[in-house]
Amino acid sequence: MTKLVRCPKTGANVEVEVMSLDKTTLRVVVVDDHPVVRDGLASMLETQDDIEVVGQAANGASAVAAYTALRPDVMVLDLQMPRMDGFEAATRIIASDPAAQILIMTTYVGDEDIFRCLRLGAKGYIVKDVPFEEILTAIRVVGGGGEYTSPQVAAKALRRSAQTGLTQRECDVLALLVEGRSNKDIARRLNLGEESVKSHVKAILAKLDAISRTEAVTIAMRRGLVHL
Repeated sequence: MTKLVRCPKTGANVEVEVMSLDKTTLRVVVVDDHPVVRDGLASMLETQDDIEVVGQAANGASAVAAYTALRPDVMVLDLQMPRMDGFEAATRIIASDPAAQILIMTTYVGDEDIFRCLRLGAKGYIVKDVPFEEILTAIRVVGGGGEYTSPQVAAKALRRSAQTGLTQRECDVLALLVEGRSNKDIARRLNLGEESVKSHVKAILAKLDAISRTEAVTIAMRRGLVHL
């Protein structure tokens, strides 16, 4: 649109072309391996005057390529995908462009998944079952340079940060517990004594507030500390 502006040197009014400040179009790329989810979200986003879906991708490798080619304002990224998961894709994208605005949108709300993504530099984390209006809010906040996490995600991240974390060796033992390994087998695989393994298992149970190995595995999987 045009606007009359007074020239400070001559005092005359001149007509200049100015861009409207009332509406900024956010260029968005949607990444999800489920076509129904991906196409559905893209279609819904296209109904918004201030959002333009400039690309889609079905896996992590394609997400990296799409970001490189399109440089969107916001990338909405799922975590669990083939050919490279969302976390690895986000890692590569942020390494190449620290200013990348990535919004994680996934079905997974494990504490460790949230913590890893936010620590990496993702600007937001929401779950897929939130109302569409919240998805729009998250995209607009992230696209505007802010950070957004839905209340349930923020609560989980806060609890995770307040917990005493597992050591690397305890994580190694936990991963083998998930596989159903005995103390003797764990000791052999990690080159430890059985008594050391027993001590690590005891520490894991205490830190996860579990009363058995089975419960520890269940809690660890729910929090996203380990995956099958």
